Amino acid sequence: MTSSIEPKTFLVFGATGQTGQHFTSLALQAGHRVRALARTPSKLSSEHPNLDVRKGSVSDANSGVDLDDLVGGTDVVVSMLGDVEMQRERKVNTEFVQRLVPAMRRNGVKRFLYQAGGLSKAPGRPLSPALWAIRKTIARGYDGQHRDNEAVMEYLTDEAPDIEWMVHRAGIGSNGESKGVLERSTRRPSIGTFADCAAYNLRTVMDAAAIHTCDFSMYRKA
Repeated sequence: MTSSIEPKTFLVFGATGQTGQHFTSLALQAGHRVRALARTPSKLSSEHPNLDVRKGSVSDANSGVDLDDLVGGTDVVVSMLGDVEMQRERKVNTEFVQRLVPAMRRNGVKRFLYQAGGLSKAPGRPLSPALWAIRKTIARGYDGQHRDNEAVMEYLTDEAPDIEWMVHRAGIGSNGESKGVLERSTRRPSIGTFADCAAYNLRTVMDAAAIHTCDFSMYRKA
């Protein structure tokens, strides 16, 4: 697959996750360069001349990861991080984003996509009764993750107006075959495949119209 868009250098957090692996592959196929931070680099089995994998973790501020070194020389930052167990105890993604944004400012990098969950509430926009009921019943084990995502969105909204951020509140369901094309929606999320969510992330992070939005994604009607 080729792209008419000027090649970018992406800094990807969560590249070894199921959506992250698809995103990394799609970005490389489109002619972009990818720099990825991974706790276990071997989980990224792809070898590509435009893929730079660095070992480390952002879940601990004292881990020794130099965010300025990671961010410097990139054009776009994408975060698809999630650790259900850790997020039950503390808002690890919020802590990370609060360190990441100043590093982006210091290095002149503005574009940032953060992937949250479809049951995470956007600032000033309550969940529908149906989504709230799902969150409090069958999805209650992920509540800490959603509270962390909500704190990230509040931080970006209140503290980072100079950053070209966008949040994808994804309804990720499976690693099956593509079910179609996801588009931004303010109504509700579709249950998307990892590959379709990754493709959506790649399109959306390049779309200036998505800046400062916290939208769902829904499958395009045939």
